[in-house]
Amino acid sequence: MMSIFILIGAYRYYAGLAERFGKTKWHFGLLGIGIYLGFQVVFLLSYGFYLGFTNPGSVEHNNYSGFTWVNVLSWIFAIIAVWGVYQLLEKKFKKENIQKPSLEIEEIGMKENP
Repeated sequence: MMSIFILIGAYRYYAGLAERFGKTKWHFGLLGIGIYLGFQVVFLLSYGFYLGFTNPGSVEHNNYSGFTWVNVLSWIFAIIAVWGVYQLLEKKFKKENIQKPSLEIEEIGMKENP
């Protein structure tokens, strides 16, 4: 349930970034969801491999469907990963806007239609 709320937040976070810079909102919203889910899968698989190598018998008795320290830790790291990629994209889009002043020049003579 917690992951659903995080997914909704990641979608809206990235869609807001796309809207601010004139990009397609749902593309970036899905990118945010993909980053979150991808990081979750990689983190939990690597933890499973680690646990399997260090204590092979314990893998059969684990249940990761609730609030365990592994899930909470993976949520935190996944949120940090989503935030980090967001910051990288934001810097990239700001650089693109600085390098393209022609868009603002084209809008100078245009009138708004009422």
